Amino acid sequence: MSPTAVVVGSSVGGVRTAQALRTAGYEGEVVLVGEEHTLPYDKPPLSKALLSGAATAESVTLLTERAAAEAGIRLVLGRAATRLDVVERCVELADGEHLAYDHLVIATGARARPSPWGRPAGVHVLRTLRDATELGRDLRRGGPLVVIGAGFVGAEVAATARAMGVEDITVVDPAPVPLSRVLSPDVAELFGRLHTERGVVTRFGRGVTGIETTAAGLSVHLDDGTALPAATVVVGIGAVPNDEWLRSSRLQVDDGVLCDEYCRALGAQGVYAVGDVTRWRHPRNGRPTRLEHWTNAVEQASCVAHNITQPDRPRTYEPVKYVWSDQYDWKIQITGSTGGDLTHVTVQGPEEAGAFAVLYCDVKGRFAGAVTVNWPRALVRCRRAVSTAPPLEEVRRTVQAMVRRTAEAVG
Repeated sequence: MSPTAVVVGSSVGGVRTAQALRTAGYEGEVVLVGEEHTLPYDKPPLSKALLSGAATAESVTLLTERAAAEAGIRLVLGRAATRLDVVERCVELADGEHLAYDHLVIATGARARPSPWGRPAGVHVLRTLRDATELGRDLRRGGPLVVIGAGFVGAEVAATARAMGVEDITVVDPAPVPLSRVLSPDVAELFGRLHTERGVVTRFGRGVTGIETTAAGLSVHLDDGTALPAATVVVGIGAVPNDEWLRSSRLQVDDGVLCDEYCRALGAQGVYAVGDVTRWRHPRNGRPTRLEHWTNAVEQASCVAHNITQPDRPRTYEPVKYVWSDQYDWKIQITGSTGGDLTHVTVQGPEEAGAFAVLYCDVKGRFAGAVTVNWPRALVRCRRAVSTAPPLEEVRRTVQAMVRRTAEAVG
């Protein structure tokens, strides 16, 4: 009897796992379960092209019915997984159906952290296609717009809204700089100026105490006593892993599904996890690690498919952290470690692109990570270097040489 692989979660991690299983030669049935009724879709465009209307739901679809059928992937959409029985090896769905499995991949991702100030009309979070559609409709009515949270989602929404013609935009965050979780403070200040130079007001270092409905719309109250009028409010204060449905299982769940270095879930045989819901033991430092990045989900999917189809030759999952963000005319790419008090140097790139790279090193002078703006080629070199951790000076010389070669080619 041929085996069955059930992949729970139809975002990029789940889709890529199902596809990678077929590419790796999995001969049994592959079932892809999704909570939403819509076909699987890509999420990075939700805060950018899809929000602005430059992309459509069809253009961000990850897997069509035809492509799924051709790959031998059975789609079970519009039915959330509600319970896992690792003894009987079955997943229970919201409508009561039970799906038996030989291999299970948990890829249920994460949801937007809910607004602690309530959700009156005009207050939005952004995590799903429906969220983006509803937010886009409100933004087209004009401002004022208040964005709470200056992480990637908040910063991208502010930039997209500005491009859509929204005039009155304010970004609020209790941290003194944007992107404070991933960037060192002085570098993060550059990204704060990116917003202010384009007419966005920033209220960094200020917390929100409440949101209320007024005769004119909404009012966002800050901890310094001021109130910001708003027609639309976006709450972008992080994400919460979708792991509640696993609480009654024997799996170890703590801010995600705990896994070993092979992405095998602790507490059961034949269960793996992929993407935002996964906390796996990173082989380099031995610590449980959970990454909420698109590239991580894609690379983890490939690793898990390999480990399912080749159990005698399992592969540890050792990614080089990478994330990107499009804000205004800046293509921001980040790899490795770039926060805290790490020492860093800046290398100016090709002038016509407004490019630059910030290179970081640890206390021993070894290269640790980089932030690049409008300079993809430099990012590729830096990402490779993160794996080997050469001296910072060596990486700096390599990146500077790229600038000289570009200038010579132009000249």
